[in-house]
Amino acid sequence: MMLPVYVLCLVFLLTVIRQIGNIRLDLWQIMGLGAFVVLLTGQISIQEAIEAIDLDVMLFLFGVFAIGQALETSGYLSFISYNLFKTAKNMDAIILYLLFGMGFASAFLMNDTLAIIGTPVVLLLARQHQIEPKVLLLALAFAVTTGSVASPIGNPQNLLIALNSGIKDPFMVFGRYLLLPTIVNLIVTYLVLKFFFREHFSAAALNHSTSQISDPKLAELSRISLVLFVLLVCAKILVQLFVISFDFRLTYIALIAAIPVLVLNGRRSELIKRMDWHTLVFFVAMFILMESVWNTGFFQNFLTDTQHSVISVPMVLSVSVILSQFISNVPLVALYLPILSHASVDTGGLLALAAGSTIAGNLSILGAASNVIIIHNAEKKGNIRLTFMEFFRIGVPLTMIQTGIYWFFLSFR
Repeated sequence: MMLPVYVLCLVFLLTVIRQIGNIRLDLWQIMGLGAFVVLLTGQISIQEAIEAIDLDVMLFLFGVFAIGQALETSGYLSFISYNLFKTAKNMDAIILYLLFGMGFASAFLMNDTLAIIGTPVVLLLARQHQIEPKVLLLALAFAVTTGSVASPIGNPQNLLIALNSGIKDPFMVFGRYLLLPTIVNLIVTYLVLKFFFREHFSAAALNHSTSQISDPKLAELSRISLVLFVLLVCAKILVQLFVISFDFRLTYIALIAAIPVLVLNGRRSELIKRMDWHTLVFFVAMFILMESVWNTGFFQNFLTDTQHSVISVPMVLSVSVILSQFISNVPLVALYLPILSHASVDTGGLLALAAGSTIAGNLSILGAASNVIIIHNAEKKGNIRLTFMEFFRIGVPLTMIQTGIYWFFLSFR
């Protein structure tokens, strides 16, 4: 029964080294290997594996990937990038624009969305201004993770807490408790990045050049899809705010918004072919492996046996940051939330779970789905390999500092 846990540990090890002999492994191949092993050894049945795949997540990612690919292929993404960053005069400004622009956008458009759209933007910026791309990729990853903490719809685990914890007026509560520490943590992220990459923070002025739209018709359809996506997200926020009984899933938002680029576009076959299918394979494999690990009861038993000692704010933060690395943040929240509710933990404890399970993504590549999306896209579109240890050496101190800041604000409210 413990084999899936051992397989998960092997997946982590392979993610760290990424290479066996002369064979270089991609993240989707490593996770796929883990899923294949638990299937082959009968740790999870074919039926259970199929049921474990979250179709809503897969369709959401498919829709957003389609929009992102259309934006990039048409040249409209380059146009947007120029208009967003044209007033950034130096490296410091670029990093701050990334952290606060992508950070706050992720609070409402979800971190995975910004990871998909943001990766080609930062690769373009790096190429145009001869900036080390890994600095910008890390800034993007940390921005979309940290920024998403402050909203109940910033990421799936926050939404789960908002809907199932009994918190009234979740947008107001999340904002009141988590907005200020999130702003502080985005500033901290800037300082940490500048400390580790100080040789890249040149004071030299940046010259921005406009990019030509290569396909005006596709660019217009891409713009319509992007506007549709934003409007539908706003509609979902209103549904949440006014507690309207309507099943307004994120899946519907992504698929409806993708209609212009997939249905009205003559280049749909090319777009579909060029989409990041490897990341979708990674998620399918991850759902299967995590379900197999879940079925062992290993982590459930750990939390149940120690529930009296894991309900304080510092312990909720610490445990959720660490365990999210192993069972992913959404399953962690699904497991942890009933324990906190049974113990009648106050709002601070519930929001500690939201903050901890989210900033877990800043600790390692596997701590957040958005990290995987960014890493895969960087390798596919820019041939840039950001390794586990490159991420980890900055993610550890950053996550420790951010955890302390959320602990301070949540404990003394």
